[in-house]
Amino acid sequence: MAVCPADDRHVAVLAFPYGTHAAPLLNLVRRAAAEAPDVTFSFLSTKASNASVFAGLNEEQLHNIRPYDIEDGLPDDFVPSGNPQDPVAYFVKAMPANYRTAMEEAVAKTGRQITCLVSDAFFWFCADMAEEIHAKWVPLWTAGPHPLLAHISSQQIKEKLGPDGVQENKEIDFLTGFNGLKAADLPEGIAELKEDPFSMMLDKMGEALPRATAVAINSFTAVHLPIAHELESKFHMFLNVGPFILTTPQSVTLDDEGCLPWLDVQEEGSVVYISFGSVIMPPPDELAALADALEEGKYPFIWAFRGNPEKSLPDGFMERTRKQGKVVGWAPQMQILKHSAVGVCMTHGGWNSILDCIVGGVPMISRPFFGDQMLNTSTLEHVWEIGVGLENNVFTKEETLRVLEIVMSSEKGKMMREKVFELKDFALEAAGPEGDSTKNFCTFADILSGLPHDRLHHHPHGLRGIRHKIAGAFAAAHHKFSRRHHHAKH
Repeated sequence: MAVCPADDRHVAVLAFPYGTHAAPLLNLVRRAAAEAPDVTFSFLSTKASNASVFAGLNEEQLHNIRPYDIEDGLPDDFVPSGNPQDPVAYFVKAMPANYRTAMEEAVAKTGRQITCLVSDAFFWFCADMAEEIHAKWVPLWTAGPHPLLAHISSQQIKEKLGPDGVQENKEIDFLTGFNGLKAADLPEGIAELKEDPFSMMLDKMGEALPRATAVAINSFTAVHLPIAHELESKFHMFLNVGPFILTTPQSVTLDDEGCLPWLDVQEEGSVVYISFGSVIMPPPDELAALADALEEGKYPFIWAFRGNPEKSLPDGFMERTRKQGKVVGWAPQMQILKHSAVGVCMTHGGWNSILDCIVGGVPMISRPFFGDQMLNTSTLEHVWEIGVGLENNVFTKEETLRVLEIVMSSEKGKMMREKVFELKDFALEAAGPEGDSTKNFCTFADILSGLPHDRLHHHPHGLRGIRHKIAGAFAAAHHKFSRRHHHAKH
């Protein structure tokens, strides 16, 4: 297979415009585009998603990346119900026609045929689409390795668990890396077939991914070696290229509400940091229980709170805890997690947040809501042992005080901190100049740039010294801080 001339290469990037999917994909593409300035990148997502993820980026950062808006599939008379799954269902029904239309526009505007598809892993249809246009397909899985293995093993799981597997909450000890995990931990639709558009999309994805040229993931090999090796055996190529917080460009989050100076005067390892992501919040009774537990336990806290805390939290809580903690609308999460005063993070169990906590060296208390969050929660508790879930996955005052006591004050909590620091060191090493994630990113960039398949596995890393220096720069600041933070903790 001949190498395409640089001025003929055109990568179409198909983003999933909901949740925290489009931004990580754009960050990965930005790094690849910077290393391949002669390759054209067309980024396809909805108008609202593009407006959000491209905000604040200038021409220098995007000189060979262009956004194209696709239809979101919503009817003209659509009225939001508050259920975040509703617009997703309409969007899934509009695929893949909405992407085909935008791809035709991108080809017409650039004058270049598409040579590679980079997509969210959800988009099963890219397997056929890539074959039709004789292009490569590199899907990005933005979540963790355990959910990925579960999705591509869906048929095996259904057969092994049987029709009553979920009700009986059977163990999933037949999958590599799943010891201690149970059927109820699995994302919906894996153990039992569901007919909604989102579940059917994931079911088709599990069948299509092994056809990809390579599958990239926002993770690092050493997070769980056995499962990394298992996934390598399932795909033509499997590329750990994360954690993205270390390996891709990140936007700067300002500390407008003074979280970091406040942390500077707190005792080491004493602060509870609370954030449930950008999509969902616990119901009112759980918010009240969490607030009551913080107040009764007298734990210093920073709470990144979406919405109006005065209306949602118990009467007088904000005033009574004015000196004890901070409730803020927006927080510089990574800087907070790297601060030695933070002792635990309360999270929804999303994969990006778990990686942030690992890189920050902070154990977790997880209250999952949907998708992969239950499986992530069980994994961090039973497989990695770097956090704890809640009984029945619900905040009550008593349960919140119990798990806070475990993480902040017990020998088990001390062990969690040691284990999360081990993973942190592995993550920093992976993202460093000679790390696995750096070398895998080079392979990812080579695929996009049109390097022939037979050279990918044996491409001499010695010729990539400049790339490795660039990659090392992403990790250097984190690594330097890590050592200082690690010595302070011990």
